[in-house]
Parts: sequence; C-alpha cells; structure tokens
Amino acid sequence: MKSIVIFRHTRTEGPGYFATFLDRHSIPWRLIKVDEGEPIPDSAAPFSGLCLMGGTISVNDPLPWIERICALIREAVADGVPVIGHCLGGQLMSKALGGRVTKNQVKEIGWGQVQAEPGEAARRWFAPTLDESGCATVFQWHGETFSLPPGAARLLGSPFCANQMFAIGPHLGMQCHVEMTEAMIETWNLGWENETRGIDPLPDSVQTPDEMRRQTPDRLPAMRRLADQIYSVWIRGLARD
Repeated sequence: MKSIVIFRHTRTEGPGYFATFLDRHSIPWRLIKVDEGEPIPDSAAPFSGLCLMGGTISVNDPLPWIERICALIREAVADGVPVIGHCLGGQLMSKALGGRVTKNQVKEIGWGQVQAEPGEAARRWFAPTLDESGCATVFQWHGETFSLPPGAARLLGSPFCANQMFAIGPHLGMQCHVEMTEAMIETWNLGWENETRGIDPLPDSVQTPDEMRRQTPDRLPAMRRLADQIYSVWIRGLARD
C-alpha cells in the first residue's frame, strides 16, 4: 500500500493521535516537516492520501510553500486521492478549493462542544459517536476560520464558529482538532499567555490551562471515540494498491 503523506507546519503540531491510529491499522505514513524546509512533493500520485496538520501561521501569510501545497491539494482532489486537514490543514483545503480564510469572531481555545448538521453526510461521518442532541467533544485552538468551498457540505458547527468541519466526497476539512494528545495540550499551553495577551475579559470560548487540565480526563476519551470514527471513515477511501 502507498504511504499517506503527513504535512507538519509547526514543530509542536505533529500528527499526534492520527499517527497512532494509522499505526494501529498498519497503514504506512511519511512525515514532511514543512517547518524545517522539507520540500513539498511535486505530485500526489505516489501517495494513498494527504494529511495536513495545524500550525501557528496563517494561510494568508506570504509563504512560498502555501501555493505549492494548495496545488497539491487540488491535484489530489481531482484525482480522488483522499485529503484530510486539521485546523490550519482545513484552512489550506478551503483556500485551495475556492474558499476564504478570515478572522473568526472570537478565538476558540480549549475543550468545547460542536453540533452536527442534520442530513446523510454528517451521519456517514459521525453517526455512532454523537450524543442524543447531536453534539460531540473536540479541542480548539484557533483565531481564524474558513468558508465552505464550492461543493462542500458542512458537517459540524459551534456557537463561536459556524464552520467546524466540511466534507467533499472522501475529503475532510476540520477547523477543530481531534488529533490531540495530553502531551500536545500541555505543550500548547506553554504558549497560552502569548495567545491570549490583550484579551480581557476572556470570552466563554477561551479556557485557561487549568480548566483544560481539569477537563482532559473526561473529554479526551470522548474525543478519541470521535477521532476513531472520523478516521475510520476517511481511510475507507485510500487506494489499496
């Protein structure tokens, strides 16, 4: 089976639980460290799927690799190579496929609930993992948001950010994070003061590090179940030759 290529854009925002899931299912993967200057592949053809992780930069920054990775996303979608994006990765997908990335109404940081959209698309991706009200637990850390690209179906939203997840066929773009590990949360919290500087008072969408730590034992297992479901649906589209 061809490898999945995973793009890391910031050193602290690696594949996390996504890599654990792939290893458990004996699916090979290769990490490209964009943050260390590793080149973007010229083609998606050598890979069974593309995965894009988060990052501290914006897709609107004038970085030379952004258009190259957007072109790779467009090629993969055109050729039926499944793409999945986490936070910045979802924003890159939106930009590549005709959407826009803009400042969100508020920053979202920490644990939160998202609401599934009614309809078959959301049921296909989440059905067994939602609670009775159609909600699920995710982790957030973003200040920008994407619009839905043409042809996309919204799957999840929240009171603070309408577009939390979209699908176009086998391709999935997320604003939220489902790949988090406890160690990643602790590392990200080292930058919490810089991330929240000047925000006073804190909005309901922003948790403190202590709040995140208190909620992690209950919230992380719930998000694991959601991640397992989402990733299981996504890998069904991978080329197996």
